[in-house]
Amino acid sequence: MKHKIVALFLMAALLALPGCGNTPPTRQAPLQKVTVLLDWFPNTNHTGLYVAQQQGYYQAEGLDVEIIQPPEGGQVQLLAAGQGDFAISAQEEIIMARSQGIPVVAVAAVIQHNTSGFAAPQDRGVKAPADFEGKTYGGWGSPAEEAVLKSLMNKYQADFSKLKVLNIGSADFFTSVQKDIDFAWIFWGWTGIEAELKNMPLSFISLREVEPRLDYYTPVLVSRENLLNSNPDLAKRFMKATSRGYQYAIQDPDKAAEILLGKIPELNRDLVINSQRYLAAQYQADASRWGEMQAGVWQGYADFMFENGLLSSQIDTATAFSNDFLPAAQ
Repeated sequence: MKHKIVALFLMAALLALPGCGNTPPTRQAPLQKVTVLLDWFPNTNHTGLYVAQQQGYYQAEGLDVEIIQPPEGGQVQLLAAGQGDFAISAQEEIIMARSQGIPVVAVAAVIQHNTSGFAAPQDRGVKAPADFEGKTYGGWGSPAEEAVLKSLMNKYQADFSKLKVLNIGSADFFTSVQKDIDFAWIFWGWTGIEAELKNMPLSFISLREVEPRLDYYTPVLVSRENLLNSNPDLAKRFMKATSRGYQYAIQDPDKAAEILLGKIPELNRDLVINSQRYLAAQYQADASRWGEMQAGVWQGYADFMFENGLLSSQIDTATAFSNDFLPAAQ
């Protein structure tokens, strides 16, 4: 009799536990799938995304994030067509898209200031835009390239017609300057760091130093208007996790580099580590929080584009970007 009473007591206790007896087990809601489209091959501009993925920051926000490298270019068009939820782009591309009626919106500046510029081996004598005369420039065939080159050469009283422009596409900078060209447009955080590792001294003309309106946001994270309007909570959760990823990369660039290398092992290890250390100070720089964008920067570059024939009419830059989905500054 005593053993029966003990058995009944234990059974009652077990039935009272969550998930036992007639109480159905609690099930976690399925993660919401989100797709991010890259602008180029994976690199340190994208580290915060991979950190947020690997560290479980997206999962903590109920998201299952897939990072995709689409065919070269076209990620904004794919995004607008609903083939992705977020994408990496640049301020220039967003302004152009909106001028064509493509409803995409920037939601964060990945890097706070423009780290790009024109670079040449030091023996080419390219130290200022005036030195572009008689040289060969290697570009990727964008109308914006020609507009920037013309504008800067005019500002420095140089003749654009004396510059040879060669479309080299995505050809390697270091191979190209040894064979076909004198200078190209590079991002210091990747190609400039690689030149340092190769012990190749470069002359570098920073765009933001020769023309303040060229201190635009590149790259930026973007989404499409209908997603932001219909599901702002999704956008806020995604940006909260992504912000954590970039803050991690700011605070511990070496660990962030290891995470990127773990995801993309074919990348050059020394380049990734040194690029990550450089960008740790550039992601947020002097902004109050990572991702913050200023109206003046958007308007200034839109004005430059309009004045140089890249836009047929001005756009409302206030609709081209939003800080509303970023988490509050800590």
